[in-house]
Amino acid sequence: MTTLPQVQIYNSESRSKVPLQPRVPGQIGLYVCGMTVYDFCHIGHARVMVAFDVIVRQLRRLGYAVKYVRNITDIDDKIIKRAQENGESIHELTARFISAMHEDSDRLGCLRPDQEPKATDYIPQMQQLIEQLTQRGHAYTADSGDVYFAVESFPRYGRLSGRKLEDMQAGARVEVDTDKRNPMDFVLWKAAKPEEPHWVSPWGLGRPGWHIECSAMSTCCLGQGFDIHGGGGDLLFPHHENEIAQSEGASGKQYVNTWMHVGFVNVDGEKMSKSLGNFFTIRDVLEHFDAEVLRYFIIASHYRSPLNYSDTALQDSKKALFRFYQTLNQVEPAATYTPSEFTTRFDSAIQDDFNTPEALAVLFELVREINRLAATDTGLAAQYAAELKSLAASLNLLQQPPAQFLKGGENSDDDTAEIERLIEQRQAARAAKDWAEADRIRQQLLDMQIVLEDNKQGLTWRRL
Repeated sequence: MTTLPQVQIYNSESRSKVPLQPRVPGQIGLYVCGMTVYDFCHIGHARVMVAFDVIVRQLRRLGYAVKYVRNITDIDDKIIKRAQENGESIHELTARFISAMHEDSDRLGCLRPDQEPKATDYIPQMQQLIEQLTQRGHAYTADSGDVYFAVESFPRYGRLSGRKLEDMQAGARVEVDTDKRNPMDFVLWKAAKPEEPHWVSPWGLGRPGWHIECSAMSTCCLGQGFDIHGGGGDLLFPHHENEIAQSEGASGKQYVNTWMHVGFVNVDGEKMSKSLGNFFTIRDVLEHFDAEVLRYFIIASHYRSPLNYSDTALQDSKKALFRFYQTLNQVEPAATYTPSEFTTRFDSAIQDDFNTPEALAVLFELVREINRLAATDTGLAAQYAAELKSLAASLNLLQQPPAQFLKGGENSDDDTAEIERLIEQRQAARAAKDWAEADRIRQQLLDMQIVLEDNKQGLTWRRL
């Protein structure tokens, strides 16, 4: 059997890098907490989408068979509230935003998960899990009809977040009219309220709590003790902590081998928030920047580090991509290549907890080498260009025709036809040796931020 490359992953639970050791050699089960579909996805969602897309692509490239599961939360307080405000059914609301989520993800160049379980399709499995917890003394039914998980019944509660239960209890607010035994207890099943969607259960009409949804969906799709569970850093506590408690409380077995969490997104140094007016959806950003620019911006930071969003940072990412594409526009990649030390160094970065900033640094060195060789060894330059394109493809970058990106990418303005017309007029003026008119048109194009270039592809143009 072929030995696969060893990958080191930072495990949020142990707070250290650990070797990836799949339950089944060569096969990886990965579950990522997905979106609650009541609105358009924002740039925080984009980061999680892209981060795990890169992780899945790289693991597969290294030879691992990955089963990638990302859930959809389609029943939730926010969903119910928004549907009522809109005067539409919950299904109509969630179907519309599931479609929008897929559109945004596709534009960002993300692979679709192998499975996308929806919470409402797993109600029986959630009820079965709650019954097991009740039987094992981890859950109780309150007078209100709500079913709660008793955190004191699970001695290792807090191990993922590093919090002690007694400290959390001391700092917990006392809820008014609550019938919890402990303020840290969390709901597994909510008794139905008037005009709310509900399901029949052993505890009466109601609907599941949020935390129980992921425990049921993940283990149904991947089994108990699967390899990797991921999500945004904001989910580590209480969501993922509660998942561990209820999953292991029901089974008595380890829930997940390795936990991965993506860093927070700030906007100009502040936490992204609608109240601060710095909240951006993916669609907001893609009105002004090519989707590949946003993808590059996300990949250029390590997935665990904080990511600071700003127009300046997006412009810097655009310039970086511009440099890559300009090189590929000048040097045609060879049909084949022999992997060099650049590939070895790229792989080493990826195998070290998916260090994409270091991997991109290797690609920049490769660009410099291509540009250096372009005038002296065109054959080797072409091979390196092919290697550059292949390595970037594993990140799903540099996939546009270079000329298209240099002209503005997918967000090229509506003035493209006018630019092409002016270039034709300039070519006609040059053919007629009307140099003054040709110079005038070139200057007009420069004023429009358009640069003309002569290369092997003939006369091309790009935006400054």
